[in-house]
Amino acid sequence: MQLETIFTGRLVRLAAPRPDDHETFARWSENDQYLRTMDNDPARPISAEAHAAWEAPFLQSPTSFIFRIRTLADDALIGVVALGDVQWMHQCAMLGIAIGDPACWGKGYGSDAIDLMLRYAFLELNLYRVWLTTIAYNERARRAFEKAGFRPEGAWREMIHRDGKRFDVLHYGLLRHEWEAHRT
Repeated sequence: MQLETIFTGRLVRLAAPRPDDHETFARWSENDQYLRTMDNDPARPISAEAHAAWEAPFLQSPTSFIFRIRTLADDALIGVVALGDVQWMHQCAMLGIAIGDPACWGKGYGSDAIDLMLRYAFLELNLYRVWLTTIAYNERARRAFEKAGFRPEGAWREMIHRDGKRFDVLHYGLLRHEWEAHRT
């Protein structure tokens, strides 16, 4: 029996964190557009040491699975993808993804990483449901999530305040049988 590949996609692979990755994350944190699409928190640059300290508990948690996104072409670190808040009893988890290198935005890397992480979630971890949220103005993320089969499930209306305007936080979910049907 040939098992399905879970770490290598068409464009990217999921990789373990490396100690020198934190310098790259610190550099990305100087890009306000990156910060304002990936997080609800106020944008602010962080140091490599601060990133390492923030990430350390997640790397040790039995309810978090964090991977670096590296390109197949040149092994460049371009982002991070994770399953967090895994609830083993209910077989569900939250997916998060960020492509940090703006030169890699809109090129399919995120979609490829999402597909890999869903394979990991459903085939390796035997999850039933994966969910996520995104800010309504993050069009690239919305397209990638819908392309992967996620369905809108609701919104926290006008939760985010940026540049004098209010934006919804959108909720998406994907059930295992929907993912299986979407793949064929």
